Amino acid sequence: MRANVAPQRTDEFGMSKLEAAARAAVVAVTAKVPSAPWTFVETIAFGTDAIERYVLPNGLSLLYLFDDSAPVVTYHSWFNVGSRHEREGKTGLAHLFEHLMFNETKKLRAGMFDKKLEERGAESNASTWFDWTNYYESLPAADFGVAVALEAERMENLVLREPVVTAEKGVVMNERRMRVEDDIEGIANEVLWANAYLKHPYHWPTIGWMKDIEGFTPADCEDFYRTFYAPNNATVVVVGDVKRNIVLAKIASAYGHMPAAKIPAEDVPAEPFQREERVATLHKPTNGEKLLLGWKGPALGDFDHPAFAVLNEILTGGRAARLHGRLIQTDELATELRGWVSTFRDPGLYELWATARPGFYAGALLAAIENEIGKIQTDVPLDSEVERAKARLELALVQSLDTTAGKAEQIGFYEIVLGDPSGAFRRLERYRRVTASDVRTVARRYLRTETRTRIVVLPSDESPESQDAEEAAQ
Repeated sequence: MRANVAPQRTDEFGMSKLEAAARAAVVAVTAKVPSAPWTFVETIAFGTDAIERYVLPNGLSLLYLFDDSAPVVTYHSWFNVGSRHEREGKTGLAHLFEHLMFNETKKLRAGMFDKKLEERGAESNASTWFDWTNYYESLPAADFGVAVALEAERMENLVLREPVVTAEKGVVMNERRMRVEDDIEGIANEVLWANAYLKHPYHWPTIGWMKDIEGFTPADCEDFYRTFYAPNNATVVVVGDVKRNIVLAKIASAYGHMPAAKIPAEDVPAEPFQREERVATLHKPTNGEKLLLGWKGPALGDFDHPAFAVLNEILTGGRAARLHGRLIQTDELATELRGWVSTFRDPGLYELWATARPGFYAGALLAAIENEIGKIQTDVPLDSEVERAKARLELALVQSLDTTAGKAEQIGFYEIVLGDPSGAFRRLERYRRVTASDVRTVARRYLRTETRTRIVVLPSDESPESQDAEEAAQ
C-alpha cells in the first residue's frame, strides 16, 4: 500500500485514480459550455425527439440526440468510405482498415483500445460495407469522454507498421477463407454480385479478392488512412444521457485541431443495362441443390424501394408468406427460403435464396418461384397481405429504435446513405402509403428474367468438373 498519493488527475482517456470521483464529476457538470467553434446547422425531428446537427471548421459533422431514458450513451463514428471507393487491384482495403483501427496508435499500445473500453463495461464493434465504414461504443454516460478520446486518437494517430499490417492481412485472409471460400452461401453470394455487376464497384466483395489482400503494403494503408479518415469525411453520432454542452466541448477539444483532407471526387462508372439473364453454376460439397437469384432493384432512396420491401415480405416474410407456403409447406420442395432487398446508395439487387429438399432440384424451385411471381404480376395482392407485410416492416423498424444504440445506428446509417438522419421515420411514412397496386407495379418493373442473375449450386459429386468461383467471378 502506498502511503503518499499524489493529487489525482484524469488523463485524456478519462483514466482517473479515483474512479468514483471522476464519474461523479462528469455527471455533476451542469454549467453551460460555450459552443464555439461549432456551427449550429439545424434541428431535425426524430419521432418525438430532435436531432441537432453541428459542424466544426475542419468539416467534422456531429448529430446529437439527448436521451435520458437510461444513464448510457452510444457513440458512433461513420466514415464516408466503403468498398465502392476502392479500385481494381486494391479491393478489400476499406475492410482491412476496419481491423487496423483496433491496433496501436501513438498514445496506445496494441490491445489498449479494447482494454480501456472493457474496463468500463462498454460494448464496441465496427462494420464495413459497400457505402460506408462505422465504429461504435455503448457505455455508461459518465464515461462519455473515454469514447471521445479513444475515437479521436485512432482517427488521427494510427500506427501502420509492417508487422501490424502483415498480421491483420493474415486475419482478413483467414476470415475470407472461412466466410467465403469455405462457405457455400458466402461464395454463391460473391459470385452473384460479381456476375450481376460488370462495371460498378458493387462488382467486387467488401472483403476484397484474395490476391488484392495479399498485396497490400503499409504505404497503401497510409495513403488510404490520410485520404479518407479525415474529419471532413466523418460524421459523429451521439445518443444518450449526456448534456449538449459536454458533448460539444469534449468533441471540439479532441477533434477540432485535426486538418481537413482533400477527399477525391467519386468516379463510379455507369453500370451497363442488363438485357439478358446471366447464369453461373457452382459445384460444392452440399447435400441438396441450392438456388440464388438476384434481380436489379432500386436504390434505398428511390421511390420504389418501400413498395419493393413490402413485396419481399409478401413473398418471403414469415410462415404466411406466399413463397414460404408454396415451396416449404404445400409442395415441400425446399428446406430454406429467404429474400432481401439491398439497402445501398446506388441501385442494388433483390436476392432470393432457396435450398431444395433431398430428391428435388433447383429447376423445380425456379419454376415454383416464377409461378408465384407471375401471379403477383398479374393480380394485385390481397389487402390483408399488404397490411400484414407493412405491419411486419413497421414493427422491425420501430423495434430497432428501442435503445440508444439502435437510434444511433439508424441516424448514422440514413445520414451516410441518404443524407437524412431521420430517414427511418420518413421510411415509416412511406411504408404506410404503399398500396396493393404499388406492389404489383414493382413486381412488373423489376422482376424480369432479362435483369436476373441466377446462381445454381450443385453437389460436387454430381459432376467431375470443378469451378474456382473467385476466378470465374473476376
